[in-house]
Amino acid sequence: MKLYAKTIPQTLPDWATVVTKSADLFEIEINDEHPNFQSLLEELETEIEPGIMGVKAEDLCSRLGIEMSSPSLHQLLEQAQTLISLIATHPDYRQLLNEGYQPDLNIADASTALTYLQWELDQK
Repeated sequence: MKLYAKTIPQTLPDWATVVTKSADLFEIEINDEHPNFQSLLEELETEIEPGIMGVKAEDLCSRLGIEMSSPSLHQLLEQAQTLISLIATHPDYRQLLNEGYQPDLNIADASTALTYLQWELDQK
């Protein structure tokens, strides 16, 4: 599991590792099978909706001393377009295409949908 944060404490639990760090974003990898992490989840578990139990990200981050990142929609679109480009050129994806993979919607369709959303945002 990964978390993206604006700020993190000096030390993280042994089940959390900073994967990447940029000027305004930390990418944190969580070993969600670690017993100490599982214990924390059990401790924080609440009823989110009637009949649905879970852990709120806000509660988890608060306990860890992490301030969650809230990127703008523009930033998310830019990140999504980058990921789509990486997928389109990834050797495993190319191999699937060469083996006859033909989805109803493809990478170009996803990119186009994001471009339309970007245009809509730019008009506002």
